[in-house]
Amino acid sequence: MSNEVRVRFAPSPTGVLHIGGVRTALYNYLFAKKHGGKFILRIEDTDQARFVEGAEQYIKDSLAWCGIQIDEGTDQGGEYAPYKQSERKDLYKQYAQQMIDEGTAYYAFDSAEELDEMRETLKAAKANSLNYNSITRNTMKNSLTLSAEEVQQRLDSGDPYVIRIKVPAKEDIRLNDMIRGWVNVHTSTMDDKVLMKSDGMPTYHLANVVDDYLMKITHVIRGEEWLPSAPLHVLLYRYLGWEASMPQFAHLPLLLKPDGNGKLSKRDAAKHGFPIFPMEWKITEEDASLKGFKEEGYLSEAFVNFLALLGWNPGTENEIFTLDELIESFTIERVSKAGAKFDIDKAIWFNQQYIRKMSASDLGAFLLEQTNAAGIACNDQKAQDIAELLQERIDFIPELLSKGKYFFEAPAEYVEKVVRKKWDENAKSVFHTFTTQIEGKQLNADNFQKALEQAVETHETKVGMVMQILRVAITGEAGGPDLMKIMEVLGTNEVSERIKKATKAFDQAATHE
Repeated sequence: MSNEVRVRFAPSPTGVLHIGGVRTALYNYLFAKKHGGKFILRIEDTDQARFVEGAEQYIKDSLAWCGIQIDEGTDQGGEYAPYKQSERKDLYKQYAQQMIDEGTAYYAFDSAEELDEMRETLKAAKANSLNYNSITRNTMKNSLTLSAEEVQQRLDSGDPYVIRIKVPAKEDIRLNDMIRGWVNVHTSTMDDKVLMKSDGMPTYHLANVVDDYLMKITHVIRGEEWLPSAPLHVLLYRYLGWEASMPQFAHLPLLLKPDGNGKLSKRDAAKHGFPIFPMEWKITEEDASLKGFKEEGYLSEAFVNFLALLGWNPGTENEIFTLDELIESFTIERVSKAGAKFDIDKAIWFNQQYIRKMSASDLGAFLLEQTNAAGIACNDQKAQDIAELLQERIDFIPELLSKGKYFFEAPAEYVEKVVRKKWDENAKSVFHTFTTQIEGKQLNADNFQKALEQAVETHETKVGMVMQILRVAITGEAGGPDLMKIMEVLGTNEVSERIKKATKAFDQAATHE
């Protein structure tokens, strides 16, 4: 076996990449980088019938957004190219033929109807298994039951066939999983899986074992759903004479529904209104898009941090990790066997933490993107100032514009409850004095504060008596960031105009009561 650690993420382009797949890729990447190894992206497109246009690019874009860098793959190339299974078809035939020649695989000519009939017979007999296995294969139409002449005749005639592995009848298959320890499976519970389909394409089982061997993969880190297939893969390594080069296996725990009851699904996401895909996915223009963490406003660093802790823990109280820190801390030994509950509130919490840590200039750049897209005039400094004020008050990046809309337009509506309670002649007098004091001047937050204090003092009242109604006049909202700093961003002319407009609106509301 190679001394270099080599892992692979091998998705199938049959649809959108689920968050569970992204976590598998992430754990592979962290493991490889921790050990100074290589992360390989291999596209397992043997299931041509379910191939989805655009799915492969979506996988690559999603990994790139997460910061997962590919060392070898369809775009990067590498010593073991090609990295797409449909381009390696001839390789698999060669190994399937080797197994037939050595008696560890066989041709099966059964039609779909004959297979259905076999299962119905077994069902009627209340058999423990309805599979094509060491018992049922003896009653079926294959190269183990047909004469050599008939088999050759069928092959020469172009009769459709599949190639199946010949699983031994009574044997224990053992493997030492890095997460689960020793796994022991008796072959009586296994079936003779198809290795080559009738269309000449290999199944996942043959292709991935052949590719892992030829690409010198040292560790196979994949989802728990592949654990039942692992004994079959161990058998394939043995039959092909590669047992000494067999990679170490690690089967990751499932991602569970928020209540912990069953595997997380697209339906759960739709029901609870949260994303389970890294990026938005739209199959056709007519289809409703599937939500993505990116478009929902999650920072990629926060998403990766959240994902890493779904099934792994560092053994410390620390929860915030950069990608480099995750690489340094990651060990397979600390991956849990038990499923990990998906907690969207925790994902939001991580996003909040990362937004709080961002520089005002970086956050401002996001806001500038949003204002440009909306056709709203804004400059770098204003965007940065607004972002700094909203930084502690947002959970998601898109909220910069939605929660900060009053920085760009005067309120069209006001909080009625506050207006009813706080608007009186005293507040009106303070508003008038305050606007008179600030008009035509350039003031910062401290100067606005002083002007307001002078205005309330003039009318023998307190700042607390007018602060909320002043906020409503300027922003339309009852709460928010430091009002003096909001006024500094808006400027005295805009503040003055808004107060005058609000005064009229408040007076009108009072006369209609």
